Amino acid sequence: MTTPWGEPALARFPEDPRDRLRAWDASDEYLLRHIADRQVPLSGTVVAVGDRWGALVTALAAYRPTQITDSWLGQEATRANLARNGVEPGTVRLLTTQDPPPGRIDVLLVRVPKSLALLEDQLLRLAPAVHEGTVVVGTGMVKEIHTSTLGLFERILGPTRTSLAERKARLILCTPDPALRRPANPWPYRYTLPDGIGPVSGRTVVNHAGVFCADRLDIGTRFFLGHLPAPGGGRVVDLGCGNGVVGTATALADPRAEVLFVDESFQAVASAEATYRENDVPGHAEFRVGDGLTGVPDGSVDLVLNNPPFHSHQATTDATARRMFAGARRTLRPGGELWVIGNRHLGYHVTLRRLFGNSEVVASDPKFVVLRAVRR
Repeated sequence: MTTPWGEPALARFPEDPRDRLRAWDASDEYLLRHIADRQVPLSGTVVAVGDRWGALVTALAAYRPTQITDSWLGQEATRANLARNGVEPGTVRLLTTQDPPPGRIDVLLVRVPKSLALLEDQLLRLAPAVHEGTVVVGTGMVKEIHTSTLGLFERILGPTRTSLAERKARLILCTPDPALRRPANPWPYRYTLPDGIGPVSGRTVVNHAGVFCADRLDIGTRFFLGHLPAPGGGRVVDLGCGNGVVGTATALADPRAEVLFVDESFQAVASAEATYRENDVPGHAEFRVGDGLTGVPDGSVDLVLNNPPFHSHQATTDATARRMFAGARRTLRPGGELWVIGNRHLGYHVTLRRLFGNSEVVASDPKFVVLRAVRR
């Protein structure tokens, strides 16, 4: 990536030679050029929110910035990119969206997230640290910045305008108004599940901002809940757990089960744990933020339940699903099962047959299919 401070070498995490997606885009470059061209002072506390793969803090490492991210993969990419470019450990402070933010912010750089809810939550959490002299610059591709995006900056921080577009990227320029009366933070959000969906019928869901379908049960999960395997005890993984509804349903159906909730989103795992605790679920559960089943011992799992994502930010890709399926095959005991729900058009059955040697359709409707693969 070419920046006014040099050309850092950057990669996504985990590195995959087959993945041609870059670890930065035109919006990262636009923001960095703007800071240099306007000679924005970087001597105070510099905070980069939503820096997807560490491009911003790697370029600005000399100014000892703080990164705030919801992505475990993004944070690991940042560590790797800082090391790749010779930055000493500890130079950049790495925080998650679940950590207390800095008490004072002098330069706030915001990489606009896909989730408007996550942006709202982060701006509300950071606003008390922003002062009249804080430089606030947001960035994103044109298709990521909407009237509602600008409205959040305006409502929470102060008067906001946008730049001209360059290479399909745009900047958000905000002037903080300390006298602004900010709304209360509505996150995390709680709602009651509908009836007719098995053990979690009528139960409470807790969703932190940015977790998929924050205010209602999505139709894919609802379909999955109607076709979960019968209780069998053992070690169960809710892989890509989101708000934890699927794993919680399994634990309620079978108190003998030991359920591991895993997601790469800090917000998601916090939601899953809150949902589980809210419903006084019996049995044993573990909550882990990480890259799928990395760190789970081979042959130690009886059942994996998975609704894999097929987007990486704005890019459509099956790379995450493939890693999840491969991890499931490695960690399942002989006879253990992987149950997957996905959109019919994604063709997960092909990948499962290649990895497991088998794939069975458990249930389907015009939009979704539930598949079962057995570790032989």
